[in-house]
Amino acid sequence: MHYYRYSNAEVSCWYKYLLFSYNIVFWLAGVAFLAAGLWAWSEKGVLSDLTKVTGLHGLDPVVLVLVVGIVMFTLGFAGCVGALRENICLLKFFCGTIVFIFLLELAVAVMAFLFQDWVRDRVKEFFENNIKSYRDDIDLQNIIDSLQRMNHCCGAQGPEDWDFNIYFDCKSESKSREKCGVPFSCCIPDPAQKVVNTQCGYDIRKKSKNQWDDQIFVKGCIHALEAWLPRNIYIVAGVFIAISLLQIFGIFLARTLISDIEAVKASNAF
Repeated sequence: MHYYRYSNAEVSCWYKYLLFSYNIVFWLAGVAFLAAGLWAWSEKGVLSDLTKVTGLHGLDPVVLVLVVGIVMFTLGFAGCVGALRENICLLKFFCGTIVFIFLLELAVAVMAFLFQDWVRDRVKEFFENNIKSYRDDIDLQNIIDSLQRMNHCCGAQGPEDWDFNIYFDCKSESKSREKCGVPFSCCIPDPAQKVVNTQCGYDIRKKSKNQWDDQIFVKGCIHALEAWLPRNIYIVAGVFIAISLLQIFGIFLARTLISDIEAVKASNAF
């Protein structure tokens, strides 16, 4: 271990401990995400049988939580230790990763704006794949139900998309009671009912489409999200700007601290 005597240059304690405080929040958030993800997996029995993850054709939301937790934990740890120990390698790793994430977010935003049709097709494909796995994972099921209830929509393009799920498919050989129906989250809620009727979507698609409007949402969730975005563009832009400013602030602190450490090393080299 090398110790440096600060003569003409010194490391700013202000930037050093501000960066440490900045990263301790990342680190604690990462720990919280990891704990929540591992707890959710233990409740579903995944930790004792990892094939439950590989066997799911849709998205397991817990995987996303764990990935976010691992990234935040790693960055927070690198930033905290790098700041306290004045380790240039860890600080450069932290700074470079934040820059990469920032550029990736920017690229995704630009691509989504320039190639809207391609993005719409990918979202449609993604939604359909998750519809297929609707009954295979409780977390995925809850997310789809929440999305449909909040946006007053059903399926990707419409209620017919539930034919992608073997339990709801009208043409399936399955004897499921949900056959030719839709999930309860597709149903138009009755203000008079205090208890959610989870069977409200049974057999609805056996009826003529003219009768659907009175009982279920007929608009697809992709169209609902496309209509939601223009109405909430300022909120979306505000969140994106806030996240970007936090990332830029972290990059600024790391680069400033790296410059101070390099200046101290240079001054002690003479």
